[in-house]
Amino acid sequence: MPYFDAATSAPLHPVARQALLAALDEGWADPSRLYREGRRARMLLDAAREAAAEAVGCRPDELVFTASGTQALHTGIAGALAGRRRAGRHLIVSAVEHSAVLHSAAVHEGQGGEVTEIPVDRGGRVDTSLFVRALREDTALACLQSANHEVGTVQPVGEIAEVCRSVGVPLLVDAAQSLAWGPVEGDWSLLTGSAHKWGGPAGVGLLAVRKGVRFSVQGPVDERESGRVPGFENLPAIVAAAASLRAVRAEAAQEAARLRELTALIRARVPELVPDVEVVGDAERRLPHIVTFSCLYVDGETLLHELDRAEFSVSSGSSCTSSTLTPSHVLKAMGVLSEGNVRVSLPAGTSREDVERFLGVLPGAVSSVRDQLGAPVGGGASAGRESLVLDTLGKRCPLPVIELAKAIGQVAVGGTVTVVSDDEVAELDIRAWCHLRGHEFVGEVPADRGWGYVVRRLS
Repeated sequence: MPYFDAATSAPLHPVARQALLAALDEGWADPSRLYREGRRARMLLDAAREAAAEAVGCRPDELVFTASGTQALHTGIAGALAGRRRAGRHLIVSAVEHSAVLHSAAVHEGQGGEVTEIPVDRGGRVDTSLFVRALREDTALACLQSANHEVGTVQPVGEIAEVCRSVGVPLLVDAAQSLAWGPVEGDWSLLTGSAHKWGGPAGVGLLAVRKGVRFSVQGPVDERESGRVPGFENLPAIVAAAASLRAVRAEAAQEAARLRELTALIRARVPELVPDVEVVGDAERRLPHIVTFSCLYVDGETLLHELDRAEFSVSSGSSCTSSTLTPSHVLKAMGVLSEGNVRVSLPAGTSREDVERFLGVLPGAVSSVRDQLGAPVGGGASAGRESLVLDTLGKRCPLPVIELAKAIGQVAVGGTVTVVSDDEVAELDIRAWCHLRGHEFVGEVPADRGWGYVVRRLS
């Protein structure tokens, strides 16, 4: 069964498995002890740190291991903000950061700090000039991911790091998705990563803090990991994480070229095979293994089940696949269609045959879901009405969009359809529908329940 969700968690690399098993036998003792077993464990830990630091591009004494990438982000942001408290309490983040960054930003704001969220373009990329203009004298920290976890767009870290360094503001880079492919460009100040994203074991993250960056550990201080991460190190997992990072880096150039061809094939073929599809993310400045697209008139959860039955494991940013019933904050920030969303992230070793088979299965899966939902087929002739109001209260997307698509032909060109909905996803997907179908999103008006979203027919 092809596994196409490496951006969530990559399969364990063979080198990681070998290193883990060996370290279980050799690295079980306390590396802080002076007896023979402790010294052996310390040697393993030091070697792992040196290997990880080399891959990251920092000194070994600048890098600590954490229990996860999320913990690395929380620790790094809290420590940098506290260390720079005298400079100010202003934090900058992009709108498409990992939720761990946005959660930390919300905590900071709740404690009296100020947060500026930098928007992105429709490809998911930050505008460097907007980021630079947000820097202030009281900016304590700026955060920017190296590449996006949902759509694969690579961010201009090098440019922004240079400016941040010139004005004395530390830049924290979440490099979880990109570390497998190479070191992060630019003069960053703090960097985080997560082992299970590159084929290491889950439960290991890393945090690098450059010398000279003001950093104040929050919470009780432990003697381990430079006082920044409490608790006994999971040494076997750390050894496996470092070994697998070195291994994937050795394979990165060849594998990146191969996977980029496969994701380019998906990007080109999906719109040809499936009508009413939006491929999202930057087409050129992207990670080699991720491609994301959204299908009009499709329920994301149902589509994932259809693909799972066809033996393909993919993920989605659609709200119906989330326990919160809210759309992906990444897709929302980009202003693209969120429903019927599919993220394909190919692990190392994916074959062209598996990709071709996926492309063969996808059209039937999408068609099946659209048939179940009663999606429109073709366009209807104009009925000449000037306006129409659709009551879709209580209906979840994509149903409001499906009803809009069926009704737009009932008004004259220049006429309007108002979709009344209490689904918070409706505005995002109606806007995206207008973009895809060539109509005008006029705006929103208050309704007794929910909102009315007004669309003008242009053709």
